[in-house]
Order: sequence, then structure tokens, then C-alpha cells
Amino acid sequence: MAVDVYINFNGNCREAIEFYATIFGMESPQIMTFGDAPPSPEFPITEDLKKLIMNASLVINGSTVMFSDLPPGMPFIAGNNISLVLNNGNMDELKFLFDKLKEGGTVTMELQETFWSKYYGFVIDKFGIGWQLNFKSGEIA
Repeated sequence: MAVDVYINFNGNCREAIEFYATIFGMESPQIMTFGDAPPSPEFPITEDLKKLIMNASLVINGSTVMFSDLPPGMPFIAGNNISLVLNNGNMDELKFLFDKLKEGGTVTMELQETFWSKYYGFVIDKFGIGWQLNFKSGEIA
């Protein structure tokens, strides 16, 4: 099971990705914007939001670093904009870990199916650390 890093930005994610790709000698990664996501009545996409980065990643020295802009209305606090991502192919283990991490913490998103994963959830543990638990099969999401 890998532990990856997820960094949120306040509208300047594309600039950060290009900066890091240049520093580490990589081509710019494949980028998914909020506008690329399937439409949902629960999460309407404004024109400004469509161009913001929903997800992108770089492999830096063997570690996956993922990037995203925060949608408007979600608080951005520099320094608290990093979370850890557990990618695992075992749904039972993800549920066990999620349940343990949420003890004394705050669930931001219950474990559920999303358009990018069969099982995904986000919890902030009792120490204030954000954890994204993601079912990762052999398929590219």
C-alpha cells in the first residue's frame, strides 16, 4: 500500500505543476480540470471553476505527488493544504483504516463510489492530518 502526498492550491495549481515539472526535468503531466468532470446537480460547475485543476500528479524521485485547486468556498490555509493518500486494492482494509482514522476526527467525505474510484473517502484525523483513502485497482483511473 502506497502513501502519496496531495497538495491543494488556491487557484494557482497549474503554475505550481509546471514549476515542479521544470525543476525535476519532467514533461507537464496529464491534467484533469473541474470542467472535465461529469456534470452533477449536487456540484454545479461555474465557468471560473471549469478551468481550475481537479487533479494532476507528478512522480518525483519515486513518490507520487498529486495536485489540485480548491473549489471556491473551501477554505485554503497555506501550510494546511497537504493531505496523505492511501491507495489500496482491498476495500475491507480501506474501510478498517477509515473507521480507525475517523475516531476523534472529522469525516469530510464518507467512503463511497465516485466517478474516479470504486471506493473513496476523506477524513481529517484527531491530529488534524487529512487522509484520502482510495481504492486502487490495476486500472488507470
